[in-house]
Amino acid sequence: MDFVHEPVLLTETLQLLAPGPGDIAVDCTLGGGGHTRAIWQAMQGRGRLIAVDQDLAAISHAKATLPSDITVVHDNFRNLRAILLALDIERVNRILFDLGVSSPQLDEAERGFSYQQDAPLDMRMNADSATTAAQLVNELAQDELARIIWDYGEERWAKRIAEFIVTYRNQQGPITTTGELVDIIKRAIPAGARREGPHPAKRTFQALRIAVNHELDYLSAALAAAVEVLAPGGRMAVITFHSLEDRIVKQVFRQQEQGCICPPRLPVCVCGRKPKLKVITKKPVVPTQEEIGRNPRARSAKLRVAERCSGSS
Repeated sequence: MDFVHEPVLLTETLQLLAPGPGDIAVDCTLGGGGHTRAIWQAMQGRGRLIAVDQDLAAISHAKATLPSDITVVHDNFRNLRAILLALDIERVNRILFDLGVSSPQLDEAERGFSYQQDAPLDMRMNADSATTAAQLVNELAQDELARIIWDYGEERWAKRIAEFIVTYRNQQGPITTTGELVDIIKRAIPAGARREGPHPAKRTFQALRIAVNHELDYLSAALAAAVEVLAPGGRMAVITFHSLEDRIVKQVFRQQEQGCICPPRLPVCVCGRKPKLKVITKKPVVPTQEEIGRNPRARSAKLRVAERCSGSS
C-alpha cells in the first residue's frame, strides 16, 4: 500500500504550533507523515523530532520516505511518557495529535474501516490488537452494542441497529464483512431517515472503530501526559474529527488552564494550584472552504492549541 495522506489544517497547524530550529517535537500520530515532514522542514532539520504510530504500515512507509534523522516509534500515543523516557527525553517543545483514522486506512479495503467498500470487518489500527469489529458485532449483547453505537457514534437509531444486528447473526450466522453490516444498518434505519444526512452507516462504523481501538479511553490520559512533558512556553496542537474527541480536548484544556480551586468564601488561596496551560485557540480552527473542496475528509476537522505556562511545574 502507498501510505499517502493529505495532512489536514497543515498551514494553520504550523502557524499555531510554531515549531522551529532546535526544538524537541513529537508527532504522536504519524500517519502518512505529512505533518511530520512539514514540522521537520519548519525545524530546518535541526533539533529532535519523534514520530509515533501504532500502525505498522505507517511506520514502514515513514522509515522508507522520511529523513533518517527523524526518530520513528511503533507504539500508541497513550505511552508517550514511556516513549520519551526510553529516548532519554524529559521535556519537549512541540506536540501534535492528529486524531482519527487516516486516508490510507480508509482507502485500503482489507482494513475494514470503510463502509464504501466490501471487505473483512476488521477496523484495527494496530494489526496486533486482539479485538476486531467482527468480534464486537458478533459477540456483544444487544444492549452493549446499542450503547457503543449511541455513545461513540451518536446514532439516534442505535437501539434499532443493535436489534437488527443481533437478529441477523442469530438467524444467518456471523457477520464477517463490511458489506453485510452496511446492509443490516440500511434495513434498520427507516427509509425516510436514510434520505437525509451522511451515509447511513457512517456513525455506526465510527462507533465500532472507536471501540475497537479504545480511542476515547486513552485520549484524556494521553493529553494529560502530554501536558506534563511539555516544557514551559511549549505548545500542543490537537486535531479532532468528531464532537466526542473535540469535547475531551476542550475539557482537558479547560481543566489544565484552571488556577485556584479554593472555595470562594476563603479570603486567600490555600490550594496553591496554578494554571498549567494557556489556551491559544479560544474557538477551534476549522478548514477553509478551499481546503474542504480539495480534501472533503477535512470537513469535520477542528484544531485546538494550548501553550504550557511559564513557571508551572
